[in-house]
Amino acid sequence: MPRKELEGKVVSNKMDKTVVVAVESRTPHSKYEKHIARTHKFKAHDAENKCQMGDRVRIKECRPISREKRWLVVEVTVSAFVKAAGESS
Repeated sequence: MPRKELEGKVVSNKMDKTVVVAVESRTPHSKYEKHIARTHKFKAHDAENKCQMGDRVRIKECRPISREKRWLVVEVTVSAFVKAAGESS
C-alpha cells in the first residue's frame, strides 16, 4: 500500500529535528453541505533542521520515529524566506 503524502504549512520549528505541520482539508458539512476548512497538525521529522516557520512542505507517512512523530519531511515546496523576499520587491 502506498504511503500517504500531504502538503501543509510549518507552524512551529522550535523542537530539534522536528516541525509541526498544519494541513488544511476542505470537506462539505454532512447536513448543510457548506464546505468547511478543517486543520490537523502533524509532527514531522526534519533531519537537517532546514524548515522555517511559514514554509510550505510536503510530508510523507513513515514508521514511528517517536511517540508522536509518524511523518517525514520530503521537500520544502515554498520557502518562507523566498516568499518574504518576493513581497518586499
